[in-house]
Order: sequence, then C-alpha cells, then structure tokens
Amino acid sequence: MTITELDFAMANSSAAGPRVSELVADVDGFPISARLAEAPRPRAVILALHGGATTSAYFDCPGHPRLSLLRTAPRFGFTVLALDRPGYGASHHRASELTDPDRIVDLIHQALDAHMAGLERGAGVFLMAHSAGSPHAVRFAADERGAALLGLELAGTGREHHATAAAVLGTHERADADAVRELLWQPSWLYPPEMLGGNPIAAKTPRYEGAVLRRWPDRDFPDLAARVRIPVHFSAGEYENVWRNDTESLAEVAALFTAAPRVLAEQLPAGGHGLSIGHSAAAYHLRVLAFAEECVIARTHAQSRSLAKQSDGRAPVRHRR
Repeated sequence: MTITELDFAMANSSAAGPRVSELVADVDGFPISARLAEAPRPRAVILALHGGATTSAYFDCPGHPRLSLLRTAPRFGFTVLALDRPGYGASHHRASELTDPDRIVDLIHQALDAHMAGLERGAGVFLMAHSAGSPHAVRFAADERGAALLGLELAGTGREHHATAAAVLGTHERADADAVRELLWQPSWLYPPEMLGGNPIAAKTPRYEGAVLRRWPDRDFPDLAARVRIPVHFSAGEYENVWRNDTESLAEVAALFTAAPRVLAEQLPAGGHGLSIGHSAAAYHLRVLAFAEECVIARTHAQSRSLAKQSDGRAPVRHRR
C-alpha cells in the first residue's frame, strides 16, 4: 500500500479531519495522559514525545489543524499517540517521584501498551521526540526493546548550544525568562501570533528535567546514540536558536549513531525551535511521515541494502553497500 491520489485529496480537504481523543491510563500507579488520533488500518503508529514546559498539545497546534501532527498523520495512514510525558499532564503531581531516567522510559513503554491496548499498530511503532523529550526517546530506542521500533525522529536538540544560548542556559542559575523567550520564539514571523511565547500549550516543567538536560549533550547523547540500531531522522530548523544547526554540527550528530542502519540529518527551511507549531509545521510533518513510510517499507518488504549517513539531506557522508 502506498500513498494514493485519494490520500492526497483527503489531506487537502476541508473536512473536519481525524478525531483527537484525550485519554488517561493507569500505568503502574501513575495516571499517564495522552492524545490519540487513529487511522483506519494504520500503516504504523507514531509515538510522539513533547519537549519541555508543554504537553502533548504541542502536536495538536491549537486553532491550526493544518499544523497539527495529530490531524495530519492519520490522513496518510498513521495513527498518532502523543503522550504527556511522565511528570506532565495528569501525572504532574507525581513528578517528584521521577528521578530515574530508566524508570521514566519504563513508564513510557507501559503507557504505549496501555493506551494502544486492543488497537491496530500496523507494521509497528515509529518514535518521534522534540527538544527535552529527546533524551527519553533515545534512551527508549537504545534499550533492547527499542530494536522493535520502526525508526526514530529527533528535533530541537543537538550536541552543542549556539554561543548565545550557552550564555543564557549554561549556568546553574535560573535562566532569564525574557532571554529564553527570545531563544525559543524568534524570529516571530515563524509562528502564528497567538502561539508566540507558548501560552496556549504551556505546562509546568518537572524538577527532574534539569538534571536530565545537563547530562544530555556531552554524556548521555553520545553513549545512548551508539546503541540505537534503527533508522534515525534528525531535523534542525533553519532558525534553531538553541542548538547549532550548521552542516558540520548535523554531521556530528549523525556520526553518533554508529549502529543505526540509516541516519538522515537535515535542516528544515523556515523552521525554528518549535517545528511542530510554526508555519512550516505541515512541511516538517510531511518529511517525518515520508521517512516513517520508508521505515515501514524497509520493515515489511525488504531490508535496506545500504547504509547512508547523510548530514544535510543531499550528500551522503558515508555510503556503504
């Protein structure tokens, strides 16, 4: 099965679109909330993990269904389960109990099974994460259970901060709110006006997140990425102000995934830090869906005959048959 003319017509229609359900499941005593949008006879399931200071609403841009992953992906045959990561949403009052990153990943595994119980998964699960959700996603993929995933998408993260971002975020003091806002939401034309500052999707950040992020770029990211054995797609916005997004930096990230059968790292034109809530969100989501579709084909029809390490979406850094 491939994307047909009918699929494209559905994607461009003005119909109400897929239904997005808000759910809560008991996961080992934790109430884990989520948003779910189902596709009939799905190609696969996309498990989406949001970044910091927000919830699964990040993947359902309020008032802009065309920019919503949850409302786009089912039209192309993908069910989307966007979790409120443990410590967010319905479990925010239990965040103080979450100090072990492996425990958080276990809860994500269990939440996936709880929310998808009795539902079709198609070829399997494709994992997608943004920003502060990336450490949990890579840990999930690096786990022995991660080998069953179809692939992995990461965005809004990296190995090295831009110099300005390092000056704002690189201390143990509480970062200046106005400076952080400037990093995350400029240039302002990238986003719908009502989304600037993120108030429509804002949430309190669990305390554990600071420790996770401090370990991420220099220690956990290199260690965990080397254990990932599934295809990886890495996206950086053209106007990403937090993490370096030049070609050299993208190649450095791609090089971390030494065991992955395929790594594609590319820059998204007219994208900022929040790729799923900007004006270019539809373009970004279609790129992710295309990569996920390729992962489905590789899993269900044939294994890829080559390993391609791509730094910018055009020229391979390494190609081996």
